[in-house]
Amino acid sequence: MIPSVNDSGSRTIGLLAYLYGPGKLEEHTDPHLVASFDGMSPDPGRDPNATLKDLQQLLDQPVMALPQYRRPAKHVWHTSVRADPRDRILSDEEWAGIARRIVAATGIDPGDGQPGCRWAAVRHADDHIHIVATLVTEDGHRPDDYRSGTRAQAEARLIEKELGLHEVDPGDGTAAQRPTSAERHKAERQGRERTAREELRETVRRAVAGAAGEEEFFDRLAAAGLLIRKRVAPSGDLLGYKVALPDDRNKDGEPVFFPGARLAPDLSLPRIRERWSADTGDQDAVPAELPSRTAPGGPSAARRRTASAAWQALIVIERGDEAVAAAHIASAGEVLDALATTSAAHTRAELRAAAAAFERASRSHVRAERGHDRALRQAARDLVHSGPALGRGEDGASTAMAIDMLFFLVTAAIHWHAKKGHAQQAEAARRAAEHLRAAYQAAASQPLGALYQRGRRLGRPLLHRQNALLREAVPELAEQVLAEPGWYALAATLADVEAAGHDPADLLAAVARRRELATADSVSDVLVWRLRRSAGLPADTSDTVTTDRATERTTDRSGRRAESRSGARQRRP
Repeated sequence: MIPSVNDSGSRTIGLLAYLYGPGKLEEHTDPHLVASFDGMSPDPGRDPNATLKDLQQLLDQPVMALPQYRRPAKHVWHTSVRADPRDRILSDEEWAGIARRIVAATGIDPGDGQPGCRWAAVRHADDHIHIVATLVTEDGHRPDDYRSGTRAQAEARLIEKELGLHEVDPGDGTAAQRPTSAERHKAERQGRERTAREELRETVRRAVAGAAGEEEFFDRLAAAGLLIRKRVAPSGDLLGYKVALPDDRNKDGEPVFFPGARLAPDLSLPRIRERWSADTGDQDAVPAELPSRTAPGGPSAARRRTASAAWQALIVIERGDEAVAAAHIASAGEVLDALATTSAAHTRAELRAAAAAFERASRSHVRAERGHDRALRQAARDLVHSGPALGRGEDGASTAMAIDMLFFLVTAAIHWHAKKGHAQQAEAARRAAEHLRAAYQAAASQPLGALYQRGRRLGRPLLHRQNALLREAVPELAEQVLAEPGWYALAATLADVEAAGHDPADLLAAVARRRELATADSVSDVLVWRLRRSAGLPADTSDTVTTDRATERTTDRSGRRAESRSGARQRRP
């Protein structure tokens, strides 16, 4: 159940006309009162002799009784209370009880003999009600409605438990502002899937990802087609910014601008500047552009560096100071945005959904200590400036490698938020992880398929030796890995590791110690990507041919090396 307290208004009659009207898209059905301050208020929806004017005058009476100079300019209080889509349809009597509890909890009508405001609860749909009140009590004072939104949320949590409704995760005030009902209706009229506020938030978030300073940030906003207004002090210093969609206009035909802070708390200019100043190593320095906007090595190299940065960030989140961990979690959101922006078509939708979901997980009351997260921010920058990746070959395979490690980074964020009681953030990270899982499956199908086929072509003696190597290096995982289809891809990778001059048993044992294998759908897949990244092997092997004859020639010699290595371990003190 979600109460949403709106900004105070000035016209009671205008709000009532909307609540009792057909709605913007004829969506209002059977508007009627379910409760009111006295239980006897006129109901224009059910009583043919009652008018909107009658109800408005009754509600406004305490306001109008005050001298003109004492009347508040914004005297109309309004909140909607919406049930979760999974909840049963509540009766009018249940909604009436909910309305009474909300106005009591928020201080609008506290009860227990205390003077309250006049209010009415209108229902015009199965799943929600609207409560309208006038902010002058019966004795002519302002009600104690401080933090009425937070108080309404707390009461809603109690109502959910008592009525057996779906229990919404409690928030902490760090979520981005939700679109208003007017914004949602406007989007529907314009045929948009999302509101202007939501589109702007995503565009600004992507523009921030990996940006090195104000010039690059505003260049990206302009390139995305947004209208930009900058707030400049008389000294010439930039104080803030607003953005608008070119085709989102008000009734006067003017663009509707949103300040960054109204899109999300961390998108205000001061909060964005914290990232840039930390990148310079001097918190008081003016942000400077990095020397080059070109990431060396192209998209595949950028994705490999992303995987490495994600692995280091995972360790920090598990072991580091909470402020530093919070910075890495915030920067993980930048990396997801950058990866989604440069992704190939077959992974784009899921990666964008993952980035959008993780946006909520990137903020909490733990203030991020910027600067320690430079590697992740550089990874985001490299992704953006390396350009879009192809969905095949080394680009596609390295994308799977990066997604695989980002999945574990997001999983670490889930655990971190859960330990701190950040329920909404933990749930958002879980949703992001599910989208990453789907994106990984799309990205990994071709490169792992090629490795699987190579593994199937390995000679029986070499497969037998890889089996023994697996049991020697990770005995606790061996049976699970051997039962997975990905075992053949791992066997081929172990052959590549040895051909590159590495000790496959030692390297396999090392990468298996890197935790978080329990959450993987396929342990063998995870080990493949970790081995290939650690050994510097190509992620894509679709053009590689490993013949049985070539592998058979090395079987005896490498087998003897493995046996010797095992014996040496047994002789160590």
